[in-house]
Amino acid sequence: MGRCVLRRRRATRPDTRGAAAVEFALILPVLMVIVVGIINYGDMLSVRQSVSQAASEGARAAAVTTDTDKAAAGKKAVDDALAAQGQKCTADCSVTIAACSNEATKQCATVKVVIAYKGLIPGFGLILPKTLSYTAVARVS
Repeated sequence: MGRCVLRRRRATRPDTRGAAAVEFALILPVLMVIVVGIINYGDMLSVRQSVSQAASEGARAAAVTTDTDKAAAGKKAVDDALAAQGQKCTADCSVTIAACSNEATKQCATVKVVIAYKGLIPGFGLILPKTLSYTAVARVS
């Protein structure tokens, strides 16, 4: 009597070793661009927040100072606030004291802050703005 030997058949499938590494290598550049873009955009938002804070500080300082040169007090406050971020005001920054738009009998301090923004990581100049600006108004007391 002959012996019956059962052999397991090996599944016939192509060799897939290394396919995950190749797929990861194809996706990695796209993933890195997205991550770096998120970091750069977050930095831009942080600097924009500093610009708005500087404009608000400048308007407040110009409005409440007892000095005769309210514009100089506002400009100094703007420069101090921007120095914390390592930024400087460009020539477009201005502090004006004029009649309020909604109350002609009152005076308002209007501060416009404009800074040049280069970005944290180069290469995103087409997407991110070149300048960041903000305008704040405070009634002079």
